[in-house]
Order: sequence, then C-alpha cells, then structure tokens
Amino acid sequence: MSFPNQTTRRNLLALAPAMLLAQHKLDPATLVPPFPEAGFQSIFDGKTLTGWDADPDFWRVENGAISGETTPTHQPKQNTFCIWRGAQPADFDFRAQYRLTGGKAGNSGFQYRSIERPDVAKWVMQGYQADIDAEQMFTGQLYEERARGFLALRGMLGYAADGKKAGMLGSVGDSDQLKSYIKIEDWNDIQVIARGNTMVHLWNGHVMCVFIDDDTAHRKAEGLIGIQLHVTPTGMKVETRNIRIKNF
Repeated sequence: MSFPNQTTRRNLLALAPAMLLAQHKLDPATLVPPFPEAGFQSIFDGKTLTGWDADPDFWRVENGAISGETTPTHQPKQNTFCIWRGAQPADFDFRAQYRLTGGKAGNSGFQYRSIERPDVAKWVMQGYQADIDAEQMFTGQLYEERARGFLALRGMLGYAADGKKAGMLGSVGDSDQLKSYIKIEDWNDIQVIARGNTMVHLWNGHVMCVFIDDDTAHRKAEGLIGIQLHVTPTGMKVETRNIRIKNF
C-alpha cells in the first residue's frame, strides 16, 4: 500500500489526539472540557422541508424531524434521498440527531460530498455516506454509495491511493466497544468532519472511523448533503432533527 503524502500527514497529525483517546478508551471529558459549539448554521427549520428536496411519497416533516418511511407494501424502486439544496459544502463540520426504527432491516445514512444520479432516477445520490443500520453492523462506517463501496469500517483508520483498493492504516478503536455507544431505536448524535482529503465520523462524541482519501481519480472535494431511505423488505423509518453545519 502507498502511504499518505505530506498534506495528508499534517491532517493526520491534527487528528492524532482524538484517535489516541479512542484507542485507549479514555473518556475525554475527564481530561479536557468539550469545545463549545459555535459558528453553526441550522439547515432545517423543524417545520417544513424548505431548502430540502425529496419524494413526498416517502418524506415529510413530523414532530420537529425530517421523517422518511417505508412499509412492506410501499417501497421506492431504489434507495431514495432527501437532499439539502442550500449548498455543496467542501470542508465542514456537520451535526444532527437521528433515530432509526422499524425492525432489523432498517438501513439509512447521511450523504456528503455527493452527486445526483438522474440517469438512475430522481432523488438518487452517489458519494460518501456515514452509514447507519438497525443491527449496528455498519453504523459509523464510511461507505461510498454507488461507487467504491466500503472505505472505512467502524474502528478503522482507512486509506486509499490512486488505483488501489481502500485498506487499513491503523485502528481508532475496537468495533464492538464503539458499537456500545450507539443507541438502538433512540436519538443519536452524529458528527461528520471533512477537511481536505480526510473524513472523520463521530457518534455520540466517539470517533467511529477516520478515512484519508488520496485516490485523486475518485475522491470528491465538495458536494451535496442528503439523508438516505433504503429499500428494505419489511419497512423502516428514519427521523432527523437539529441539523446544522459549520463551513471551514
């Protein structure tokens, strides 16, 4: 495997304290206080889908959350997305709360730096995804929808170079331990940090994975944000609220 370039090394060094804490299972709250949240823009008004675009057959606003829902007899033909039209962010800190319910088949995720695929169907996206599933097999990982697939599993410091399949540089924690921080059928805090070619996923304050993308032919430096509603055999519901973003 090729190794990160100088810019990537600098990004990695900046993330080292968080990864070190994750590896040693330390509680950062006992070491340093959390940074106060500042400079974030709310991108959902809690009442309407203003600024968002989605299939009204599957998406609505309910109880202060964007809700996407399917049933066993009412499914999209392919994974469908609720897309934020406000911007195509490059370097950012994205935060939200989500709840996934409806049984073991539930599957969703948050797209970022993504593109649309109107050649497939309306409201279809391709790109980086902070993955979510009801059985917590994949929750927290980085998946690339309709492209390279699995890039960084939960607990993984992943890396991809030109012409090479994504692989593992190291660990940011034990997958089962990180899984224990994920709340089942309850509200979770998700955070996605994208800086240059480095992406970090956090769930409820814990680093789930880090990925360094040096694959210049496939990586994306900016793009759309969206929420996924996956085709499932039994139906599911994903709710998202308190959605905000800070651009760098």
